[in-house]
Amino acid sequence: QVQLVESGGGLVQAGGSLRLSCVASRRTISTYGMGWFRQAPGKEREFVAATNWNSGSTYYADSVKGRFTISRDNAKNTVYLQMNSLKPEDTAVYYCAAGLDWGVIVARRTGDAMDYWGKGTLVTVSS
Repeated sequence: QVQLVESGGGLVQAGGSLRLSCVASRRTISTYGMGWFRQAPGKEREFVAATNWNSGSTYYADSVKGRFTISRDNAKNTVYLQMNSLKPEDTAVYYCAAGLDWGVIVARRTGDAMDYWGKGTLVTVSS
């Protein structure tokens, strides 16, 4: 069992920045692929970014490419999502997730590729 705890959400003006953190409960998290997803009010959950804990490979949704950066600190069992140039349409609950199969994560980039989820952190971007 893996527990994931997100933090760092809040209210920010358009054009601002936030950094989300996700702390994982187990050292063996290094075998997992890690991802960030988000769900806006009235919309389906969507993929934001993913990283391979060992290789550092990263993938991004087109909507955040060039603005968001996913990174990890292996020593702290922590994955980050640096969000710059935020837009009102980035407003959502952001979820951290871990998946066992990196190939499936990359191929699907959907929530069903992930095995464990955090409870989410709310990001609100005002115009």
